[in-house]
Amino acid sequence: MMTDANEAQPRNPYLNALRRFGPPILLVGLLVAAGYLAQRSGVNGGGGPVGGPVGGDASTALARYGFHFTEVSKASGIDFTHEAPTFDPKLKHIMPQVAAMGAAVSVMDVDGDGWLDLYAVDSAEGSLNRLYRNKGDGTFEDIAGAVGLADVNPIGSGVSAGSVWGDFDNDGDSDVFLYKWGKSELYRNDDGKHFTPIGAAAGVPAWANINSATWLDYDGDGLLDLFFAGYYGEAIDLWKLTDTRMMPDSFEYAENGGRRYLYHNLGNGAFEDVTEQAGIVSRRWALAVAAADLRGTGHPDIVVANDYGVSEYWANDGHGHFTDIGADSGIGYRPKSGMNVSFGDIYNDGRRGIYISNISEQGVLMQGNNLWLPREGAPADAPKFDNLASSLGVELGGWSFGAQFGDLNNDGHTDLFLTNGYVSQNKDKSYWYDYSKIAGGNSAIISDAANWPAMDDTSLAGYQPKRVWLNDGTGQFTDVAQQVGVTDTFDGRAVVLADLWHRGVLDVVVAHQRGPLQVYKNEVAADRHWIAFDLKGAGAVNRDAIGAQVVLHWAGQQQRQEVLAASGYCSQNMRQLHFGLGDAAAVESADIRWPDGTQETITAPAVDQVHTITAGQPAAQSR
Repeated sequence: MMTDANEAQPRNPYLNALRRFGPPILLVGLLVAAGYLAQRSGVNGGGGPVGGPVGGDASTALARYGFHFTEVSKASGIDFTHEAPTFDPKLKHIMPQVAAMGAAVSVMDVDGDGWLDLYAVDSAEGSLNRLYRNKGDGTFEDIAGAVGLADVNPIGSGVSAGSVWGDFDNDGDSDVFLYKWGKSELYRNDDGKHFTPIGAAAGVPAWANINSATWLDYDGDGLLDLFFAGYYGEAIDLWKLTDTRMMPDSFEYAENGGRRYLYHNLGNGAFEDVTEQAGIVSRRWALAVAAADLRGTGHPDIVVANDYGVSEYWANDGHGHFTDIGADSGIGYRPKSGMNVSFGDIYNDGRRGIYISNISEQGVLMQGNNLWLPREGAPADAPKFDNLASSLGVELGGWSFGAQFGDLNNDGHTDLFLTNGYVSQNKDKSYWYDYSKIAGGNSAIISDAANWPAMDDTSLAGYQPKRVWLNDGTGQFTDVAQQVGVTDTFDGRAVVLADLWHRGVLDVVVAHQRGPLQVYKNEVAADRHWIAFDLKGAGAVNRDAIGAQVVLHWAGQQQRQEVLAASGYCSQNMRQLHFGLGDAAAVESADIRWPDGTQETITAPAVDQVHTITAGQPAAQSR
């Protein structure tokens, strides 16, 4: 286990260089010597798969691990395959990789009927997004067209990259910010029957290449504010390039990407851009964002994972100003290829770690994913984080994208589901050698797409197996994906966790680039208990209760969770907080801290139930 924020260096001097510089130097000699051009399927590394039947024998998986997944998308009425965009012909030679993002999915109850729905975005010009309404009988129906959320990618407006849902007007309906590479839009939910675009009135930028967004109440006024961040610069129209100098100017410290936006909710359907006065100034290439009160100050901080650079940790001072403490805290120490931000209390001690995914290719590029755990005893105004990903077994996940923490087998410990895979084309051809040519170039070479070698039909980190890392209760993780039924090798992007059918388990939905939207229905051993909390705001607390925290105490343990908007990569989990309890048939207490600072304790809440609790009102059990 590491004792400081710096990561242990591998002994191999070639890998030392690779870890130091990330993607900038992919040593050609190493590629050839390792014979890795024919080995593109992920790596297993620490936390690798254990023995057992591959493909998921349900009875064996239930007996050994306490859960098993069955992919049920088509059986439940979901038949959707993501399409990628086609940019300016000047990018044709590298189109597979510049158009390798866009598959996203979010969970919400769009019509307030108590059943969780799914919104999946498409990324081809003129394509239709899908809003799958949960019918409550195990099936879904697409209602996107009927409510005005399908035809949102008309030619000339850009294409969808993701969505984040939040009740910004506190009327009881989940509104949605649809972020795009192009013209993003804010939609007001009118009683779950129709969505009205109000982006122009709200001040949404006319054009920006947004790849991440979240809702948060940064100033504690009871209104949800909006943070979003760009990937490419907002002056770039990927369909009408003036020239090809639009790529990152560095593989380590690129700062020619998109800007940040912090929009303060004025409470009348309009927002004010307060980004600069809040001190949030950056043009790194943002891929993921999540906001949470990680320091116990009562104010949400913002964590941004950046491609081609270091991660950012924007600490909220509670007075409308943020400071990037990424470098000082440790999480912004070394540049990598950040693609995910998610939080989890893996030790059941109230401390939440930050998981940021990167790239790992055995024998080629070993950035490694990061699991940043807060150091005990560090002051709130100067937190320190240690990267424990390697020692805990969650470092190597291939070309990693979205990841989510959740108790998948209800044993009382937080597990981790990871998606991965970049570009899967011809299995017999690899682009790594060509990629190394550009990665080692100077800024003038790297930043000009015309200099990038043609990709043709080659693969780059393609056909990779996902990871389902099971927490053994001491923080050690083991990959059981193959044994519990997660065997696909589509190029994964977004992943969400939700109890889709009111069974007290976490189901998993995965969005794939140029691939299907998959729904993994979870079956958990019958002897495992659970409890969940559906928090709702009122008065000075935003209606979605985003920012509210629950610390659950049971069997000598405690676990902290927080109601979030965005989590992972271009994704949003259900807002309901789900706790597995293992064989514990009773809970001592649940401590709730609302975003306005008020606190309450629920003594001995019943297990195997969802507790609906509204700020300032007596607790009630919904089911």
